[in-house]
Amino acid sequence: MYQANHLAERLCAASIGRDDALFLTHATTGKTTSYGAFFGNAERMAAALSRAGVQPGDRVAVQAPKTVEMLELYVGCVLSGAVFLPLNPAYTPAEISYFLGNASPTLFVCDPANFDALTPIANDCAVAHIWTLGPDGTGSLADARDAEAPGFQAVARAEDDLAAILYTSGTTGRSKGAMLTHRALASNSETLRDVWRFTADDTLIHALPIFHTHGLFVATNITLMAGAAMIFMPQFDADQVRDAMPSATALMGVPTFYTRLLQTDGLAEAARNMRLFVSGSAPLLAETHDQWRAVTGHAILERYGMTETNMNTSNPYDGDRRAGTVGFPLPGVELKICDPDTGADLPRGDIGVLEVRGPNVFAGYWQMPEKTAEELREDGFFITGDLGRIDADGYVHIVGRAKDLIISGGLNVYPKEVEALIDQVPGVVETAVIGVPHPDFGEAVVAVVVPDGAAPVDEGAINAACERDLANFKRPKAVQLVDTLPRNTMGKVQKAGLRKTYADLFT
Repeated sequence: MYQANHLAERLCAASIGRDDALFLTHATTGKTTSYGAFFGNAERMAAALSRAGVQPGDRVAVQAPKTVEMLELYVGCVLSGAVFLPLNPAYTPAEISYFLGNASPTLFVCDPANFDALTPIANDCAVAHIWTLGPDGTGSLADARDAEAPGFQAVARAEDDLAAILYTSGTTGRSKGAMLTHRALASNSETLRDVWRFTADDTLIHALPIFHTHGLFVATNITLMAGAAMIFMPQFDADQVRDAMPSATALMGVPTFYTRLLQTDGLAEAARNMRLFVSGSAPLLAETHDQWRAVTGHAILERYGMTETNMNTSNPYDGDRRAGTVGFPLPGVELKICDPDTGADLPRGDIGVLEVRGPNVFAGYWQMPEKTAEELREDGFFITGDLGRIDADGYVHIVGRAKDLIISGGLNVYPKEVEALIDQVPGVVETAVIGVPHPDFGEAVVAVVVPDGAAPVDEGAINAACERDLANFKRPKAVQLVDTLPRNTMGKVQKAGLRKTYADLFT
């Protein structure tokens, strides 16, 4: 089945002959979906895309709530040869305008509630079709699917063909579209399935969003490739996740999941049936790691990945899962620590920039050849921009970021975008946006603002500007007014000093 299509063949292999096996239980409605029903609907989605004129290689952009239908559309895109482009539902129309203009999708799927606001934007970007998908799974996308029959023959796709584009944040300029191939997604998910021991006997609690790598290409792909089941939650709710644990075996989450679960009652008893807790997308505090082990008896397995590479390292399934480390390179992944200026390999124990190479690494940035050349070496090593070291036992430690990227609640925020917006507010001379430790979000966005002195800066105006044009996770949790920003002799703002100054702001 789907043998001509590199990724699709691997997504369905574990469920061949098991059409009646349970794939998904919706945590809110209790509705169940079998593997046969899921792939049948994915085939209908592929047929609907084809009928709409979506050709292999065309982009299908989606900004919609987390639903089973969105997963069907993802697999439908894979089957039809289209390139899946999920977008955070929190993005504002101004942000969506950039993504649609840059990616030039043939079809755009949005929440019916946003249809009127986004249609003019999609039209301006020459998007041929605008369909809808609501939180209840209804909309014109579902109608188009239901008008088709299952049995779509998968379009031939080789391992080097694109399967998805995910936009990633940098510290300067606009978001970059990371091009992910069939090989990158298939190889990484197969490796993680095996390393983390997923089988058809597992049930995963799926409480992650599905617009980025962790929830879509790790959690979903691994479940499909193992022939396992999932408990599907539209969003994270600590009590709901705890209550699902007795019926599950695994949870994938971000550090915020674990800090909030530790605040619930009955966690130790609920976790007895579980075999694996995975954390990623942001650093897990050693304190959280230790507290989780003390309460549940389980050691959280922390791993390290990024949009451009999927997962690179993992603490061991068997063996010491060390707090404050991200474990060892995954099978097939090469990792080295390099001098940030020369690119030369550094001795073990030295701190430098992490570079990785393997079948998991992306193919480059969409329509940004210069940026691709800057970060993806000719020999295949990707310069992550993360600072780290490898200890004497081979464990990888992430000690910081060469770039000033902020990860808040597992989501990337690049300071330049927030700074440019606040700098336009009357009375503001300049702004430095930093990330500081936060007990719930891992890092919180903080804006350090220099007023012009002529009149008091209106913090309400700053907040209003951010609320209008930025997704909630990008907005500053605090605004600090200062006379000047610290600079070095070259005039560069010293954000490390600012992070130190405000390190205790939320503790």
